[in-house]
Amino acid sequence: MAGQIVVAVDGSQPATAALEWAADDARRRGASLRIVHVREPWAHEYPFHAVEGFAQSYSEFCEGVLAAAAARAREIVPGLEVTTELAEGTVVETLRAGSAGADALVVGSRGMGGFSGLVLGSVGLGLAGHAEVPVVVVRKPHRDDYHEVVVGFDGSPHSEAALEFAFEEARARRGRVHAVYAWEMPMFSPFAVGYGTALEEIFDNECRAARLRLAPWRDKHPDVPLVESAVCGHPVPALADASLVADLVVVGSRGRGGVRGALIGSVSHAVLHRAHCPVAVVRPRDAES
Repeated sequence: MAGQIVVAVDGSQPATAALEWAADDARRRGASLRIVHVREPWAHEYPFHAVEGFAQSYSEFCEGVLAAAAARAREIVPGLEVTTELAEGTVVETLRAGSAGADALVVGSRGMGGFSGLVLGSVGLGLAGHAEVPVVVVRKPHRDDYHEVVVGFDGSPHSEAALEFAFEEARARRGRVHAVYAWEMPMFSPFAVGYGTALEEIFDNECRAARLRLAPWRDKHPDVPLVESAVCGHPVPALADASLVADLVVVGSRGRGGVRGALIGSVSHAVLHRAHCPVAVVRPRDAES
């Protein structure tokens, strides 16, 4: 397996966690690692930071961030092919364009400019569903001990793309894919109280249909175990619960109920906030930008 993993760094703790995750993922995939720091064009060349009387310029700070990140990546994975890039532009657009063709783009949940207490910053949210490649958002250091990749599946093209990426990640981990299918009764249901049996039958039919849609994936990836679970309820709590014993949660940028034109759906947005492990947001390769 070859390719490239791109990771964005800015010196923050979430970015360091993203770097460590990306380096380990590159090792598993047999891929190279490209470390990118984006310098915003309106940042002036003033003394950015002072230590014992030494004034460090913004350029020196940026170069230092890249050098420290590269050293950390090589420490984690000796022999890993690592390159660095100091780019200039708006962060989201520069990373989106610069990651084209990569296997994945990895970012921290918040950067140095994020508000304290926020789970997800503007860069992670802006890239999820907007980048052409899968975007992995890492909140904090996470040990990959479970050998399980959870994926939300509803049969939509976005969830099909998520499933493909989940199989790639599970194969690299020598683990399994856990497909979670959640069916929620419509808010304005025609069924009144007392129609429990009818609702159970509808749920069973939905689950059967989901299993049929998953069957070809077993044939396509016979070397990767696939388990499935069906939940009658909202998908976000189901995926959040499954993430407690997962190395990664993968979701499509939008599902069947997504608003056309939206870059990221409500389920994906909520999972980014509530998951207990890194989250990958995937959109179909031919999806509209």
